[in-house]
Amino acid sequence: MAKLSAILFDVDDTLFSTTQFAALARQRAVEAMVRQGLRMPVAEVKRELNEVISEFTSNYGMHFDKLLLRLPPASYAGVNRALIIAAGIMAYHATKAELAAFPDVLPFLRRVHEQGDVVLGVITHGLEYKQAEKLLLLKVIPYLNPAAIFISDQVGISKPNPKLYQRACAALGLDPREVMYVGDNPLHDVDPVNAVGMIPVRLHRDNRFAGVTGASKARYEIRSFDELVPVLEKDFGLVLPP
Repeated sequence: MAKLSAILFDVDDTLFSTTQFAALARQRAVEAMVRQGLRMPVAEVKRELNEVISEFTSNYGMHFDKLLLRLPPASYAGVNRALIIAAGIMAYHATKAELAAFPDVLPFLRRVHEQGDVVLGVITHGLEYKQAEKLLLLKVIPYLNPAAIFISDQVGISKPNPKLYQRACAALGLDPREVMYVGDNPLHDVDPVNAVGMIPVRLHRDNRFAGVTGASKARYEIRSFDELVPVLEKDFGLVLPP
């Protein structure tokens, strides 16, 4: 029977739908900007915003400022541009109140946490406080070991560098062969995990990575955390509470 000491998770599109949240938040932001006086069709502004995000990445802090720089000045003539930008920012952040984990996440974390023999944590790519905020909003913190939260911006190593995963295992004092990692992106969550000898689990969430293939195979492929329960019981001997 293989030994399992820890399960670490990706966050975005693994514990919650980043894709759906981003689409909804951007839609509401653009609608708020139009209500505040931006005289352009919502669909057209949204296309331009998506282009800004594609060019400057999702972690850039001034998407709406850049958006207005790209739009015709006549589209907001007579309105203080700061009010339009602020309306977009407020609407975007207000949407965070609706952020929630996938339905299978919290029950799974609770069961493993109550079992008590396995460390639970995350290795997530992104800005320090942005990723920390997601963990709080998703209500997963009570189930995670405080020493097992690794954020790329905080560690100084970015996905898909295998050193990020090595650093996590070393910080926990664990043999990588006893650490499982669950994620949705084979390029970030399978290939580097295999490279350091951890146990990769690919979670298929029918998102933007659904058709992506990596250079290596995951040890396990699942479509929900419910499917991981029998794996833990059969291959690692865990007995999870109901």
